Amino acid sequence: MPVRKGSGGAKASGPPRAATPAPVPEAPSVPPDERQQAELFDRAMKLFHSAGYGAALVLFEKAARGPIPAMAHSAQLRAAMCASRVAAREPSLHTPEEHYDYAIALINQRRFPEAERHLDEAVARMPGADHVHYALALCRGLAGDLRGAYRHLRRAIEIAPRNRAAARNDPDFAGIGRLSPLLELLYPEGTASVPPHR
Repeated sequence: MPVRKGSGGAKASGPPRAATPAPVPEAPSVPPDERQQAELFDRAMKLFHSAGYGAALVLFEKAARGPIPAMAHSAQLRAAMCASRVAAREPSLHTPEEHYDYAIALINQRRFPEAERHLDEAVARMPGADHVHYALALCRGLAGDLRGAYRHLRRAIEIAPRNRAAARNDPDFAGIGRLSPLLELLYPEGTASVPPHR
């Protein structure tokens, strides 16, 4: 399995790292409309009250970009509270590899929004690291963002083509790898070559 998900303190081994070209820019996210802003804010409040500060932070930040000024302001204030509580609980991480290792531990705990933040930090500082793109693909896919998973897995395969075979054989990709658009990326020769689900 290319993404080794051991303890957060141990150095995770993954696919060998390769130096590569500049990163593929991602499309900017679209601010939410009023309905989406209200839904994001409600979900964030539920997480906030259940002490899910990392996940709530991500949702509050998205809600803060919405069109309802009072809700946006409230989301900004709560995002700041979440950030301070998350910072108090998280270890001090300095290098991209430390962010990557910590993110793998968070993926194991199914804390995908928090893991994504640390992987985003790692990939921003190491854009040619195929193992970080691979982990981001897994994180986004398990969180339900198949398009984001596709973007990062495609990039991991561009950097190191062996990642296609690695993802095909990775039990963590077993469920999401059978969904479009990941299915077509993993099996470009056609779905007839997809092994039966175990």
